[in-house]
Amino acid sequence: MNKPESLHSRSLPPEQGGELLHLPRQKAGWEWMSFFVRRLLPGEVYPTNTDGEEAAFVLLGGVCLADWGEGTQRIGKRKNVFDGFPFAVYLPSGKNVSFAAESACEIAECRVPSKAKLEPRLVTPQDVVSGLRGGGNVSRQIVDVITPAFPADKLMVIEVYTPGGNWSSYPPHKHDVHDPPREVDLDEIYYYRMNQPEAFAFQHLYSRQNSVERTLKTKDGDAVLVRSGYHPVVAGPGYDVYYLNFLAGSSRTLAVTEDPRHVWIRSTWKETDPRLPMVTG
Repeated sequence: MNKPESLHSRSLPPEQGGELLHLPRQKAGWEWMSFFVRRLLPGEVYPTNTDGEEAAFVLLGGVCLADWGEGTQRIGKRKNVFDGFPFAVYLPSGKNVSFAAESACEIAECRVPSKAKLEPRLVTPQDVVSGLRGGGNVSRQIVDVITPAFPADKLMVIEVYTPGGNWSSYPPHKHDVHDPPREVDLDEIYYYRMNQPEAFAFQHLYSRQNSVERTLKTKDGDAVLVRSGYHPVVAGPGYDVYYLNFLAGSSRTLAVTEDPRHVWIRSTWKETDPRLPMVTG
């Protein structure tokens, strides 16, 4: 059996409606998450339901009318991910939702198996929590969308903004062993968007338990599936990088283990990069 791929690229030309990425669990080759990104053109409608799954829908950009059983609401504010904080819809198992695009909309959707009896919720830009992390050229902005405290079953959602030339997910960390409270086993999606068409970032995947290492060059619209090991990111100089993280696994907590060879870098951090924050509400 071939080893599942870690890097997946968009399959849809610019300005065309439809699915940009289609990664059901079976295709991705892992236990927890299915991941989809779709573009709706004005007037198009996307109806869906959650049968035996919970789902999070993050509006990457555009304005749409959404109905998840509580009446139609207009959601969306930012033109793209570099234009402000997100709207998101959380849907537990056994629910329906429809999105009707008023402008061109792009929606990232993540699903995990779940039978928990919970309630649908709308996350607005006023609900997210933004903060700055790191220092110097390891500075980045973290936007918590669905945290471990959010009333969901397995899913967690985070947006990360990294200025050009900076490192992110650093010091390198991993979450592939269920050993709470020290570390829990989480699969993670990195979905990339970039501020210029020629922009790029590198993501390095490695483990101290074996010699297998890979460095992936990511572009706008790419997704990296992190199954195990350490996974730091660096943005190409001059190119600001956004990635959307979906996480799910053995426990709903963000307990990680940092690579002990690199934690010393924390002692060198002084001021946060003045280019941050990159986005506000």
